[in-house]
Amino acid sequence: MQIDEKEIKEILLTINNVEQEVGKAIIGQKDIVRQVVIAILAGGNVLLEGVPGLGKTQLVKTLSRVLDLSFSRIQFTPDLMPADVVGTNIIARDESGNSKFEFQKGPIFANIVLADEINRATPKTQSALLEGMQEQTVTVGKSTYKLPQPFMVLATQNPLEMEGTYPLPEAQLDRFLFKLDVKFPTLEELEKIMDVTITNNVVELQKIMDRERILNIRRIIKEVPMAKAVQEYALKVVLATHGESEDAPEIAKKYIRFGASPRAAQAIVLTSKIRALMEGRYNVSFEDVKYVAYPALRHRFFLNFDAVAEGITTDKLISEILDSVKVV
Repeated sequence: MQIDEKEIKEILLTINNVEQEVGKAIIGQKDIVRQVVIAILAGGNVLLEGVPGLGKTQLVKTLSRVLDLSFSRIQFTPDLMPADVVGTNIIARDESGNSKFEFQKGPIFANIVLADEINRATPKTQSALLEGMQEQTVTVGKSTYKLPQPFMVLATQNPLEMEGTYPLPEAQLDRFLFKLDVKFPTLEELEKIMDVTITNNVVELQKIMDRERILNIRRIIKEVPMAKAVQEYALKVVLATHGESEDAPEIAKKYIRFGASPRAAQAIVLTSKIRALMEGRYNVSFEDVKYVAYPALRHRFFLNFDAVAEGITTDKLISEILDSVKVV
């Protein structure tokens, strides 16, 4: 497939318009908005972590309106059951009055699924999302159902030290393309939030994209060229999260218990292509790789006890790894 320069410019303009439109309702958090848009175009799931009240839910709802996609919200609670997420077979009567089983779809059957406060549900219910997140299908009984396209899960999570939360299983964490840390707004941003939320000013959002446009952009993105040296750098960064690797710096060997999976490499390579396009370039740079490495890696490797005791964060380790891996 040949990349058409005119088409690339149109994609860039469309993406910029999406970011600007979302910015009308979401004050600040520009990096968060950009990274969520990157994940949508990559077809990946996103985990948003932050204390309550930072606008995580509002961001997801705003994106569904701007992108003209169907939206479903699941409020995760300790008593939520897997069937409440994926759906269940119910007994129904046909026109002849005979009883039959009929599948009643759950809220997961939408383009954008907001899994709100996902870590407040039990691991059994959290795992109900796994098949949908990875295979984009749902299996109930002996039947498998395809989810609508495009499909992605945007999950919000409160910090684990807060009461009433359950850590997400490692297998489920790995299914998230990005993990984003939503920061508390500045004073200036708080003032703008007040202007939007506690006044009579109504924010009118325009639809910028649609389902077909998103799917078409996804196909084009995969054709963006990536130099072998840049790709090797991305792969070495992932390998450096494994202590036994020759590319691993001493700090990684000392503090990382388990390294990132191959999904991390897939995430970095694909999303760095999107970031390059968003910057108006048709080829991927080392800076693109460094930009997406943080959200792609911070939930995919696990710290040991020494790191936790000494206050070493995943972002600090990623920074050290990015600096230690040599650029060819």
